[in-house]
Amino acid sequence: MIAFALVAVGIVIAAIQGLTHGSIAGGIVAGLGAGPACFGMWKGIQQETQGTLAISVLAVLASLGVGAILIILRVVGWVL
Repeated sequence: MIAFALVAVGIVIAAIQGLTHGSIAGGIVAGLGAGPACFGMWKGIQQETQGTLAISVLAVLASLGVGAILIILRVVGWVL
C-alpha cells in the first residue's frame, strides 16, 4: 500500500506542475514506490501467498511505469 501511496503522491506533484508536462520530482517519488513493493514481493514469496505477490508485482509495475512516464513527459517537454 505504501507503493501505491507514493505513486499517488508522484501524480499529485505532477498535477501541480501540469500533468501533461510531467515532473522529474513526481517521477522520482513514484519510482521510489518500487522499494516497498519489492519488499512486498519478497514477503509474498516467503509466505507462498499468490495474492500478496500479485499485488506487489502490480505495485512495482505501477510505480516504475508512472515514474518513467512522468520523467519522459518532462524531458520531452524540455526538448520540444
